[in-house]
Amino acid sequence: MIKEKGKQARLAGRPLGSARHICAFFRSTAEKYDVLGSFIMEGFAQDDKAVHVIDPARKIEHCRCLENLGIELSEALHSGKLDLMGWDDAHVRHGRFDQKEMLARMEDMFRRNAALGFGMTRYIADMEWSQAAVPGARGLIEFEARLNYLIPKYRDTVVCTYDLARFNATTVMDILRTHPMAIIGGILQENPFFVSPEEFLEEPPEA
Repeated sequence: MIKEKGKQARLAGRPLGSARHICAFFRSTAEKYDVLGSFIMEGFAQDDKAVHVIDPARKIEHCRCLENLGIELSEALHSGKLDLMGWDDAHVRHGRFDQKEMLARMEDMFRRNAALGFGMTRYIADMEWSQAAVPGARGLIEFEARLNYLIPKYRDTVVCTYDLARFNATTVMDILRTHPMAIIGGILQENPFFVSPEEFLEEPPEA
């Protein structure tokens, strides 16, 4: 059971419950920041930890969007309230995706941030790296399923963002099946397509 402390966190129009592994589908960059902006700002107001994983080519654009939200970027980075990294320093370290290593590093991060006194880690990751020719990228969906074993052990929130223009319908459905909550049309909702990790991981691989 997740023990809440401090103010109630909200995302995309509703309070966060105990299910905090969320897929968020967007059709534009503007829509993404419109939906996630208040969640990001709330985190800074509540002294939570922000971790943003983005396309390395979009770092300047992302920083500009954060500043447009009213975030003092230099202060946030120097105080340790914000970790901003390209996905080449996260999911695609050393040019490949190693899901076991990534899961271990995420757990270390959750533990470290809690030890530093942050009430919650608000982890937001762009997932378009998985559409490139990255060794190991086919393990994305299994990684998303296994995150459902990790996240409930902590009180942190993980938002995996997906550009709908970059993912086909089959992959979108698999993404939905591995996230208990989803943001669709700008609204956070319980995901009726979600399958427990036990059931999902027992399914035979596609031929």
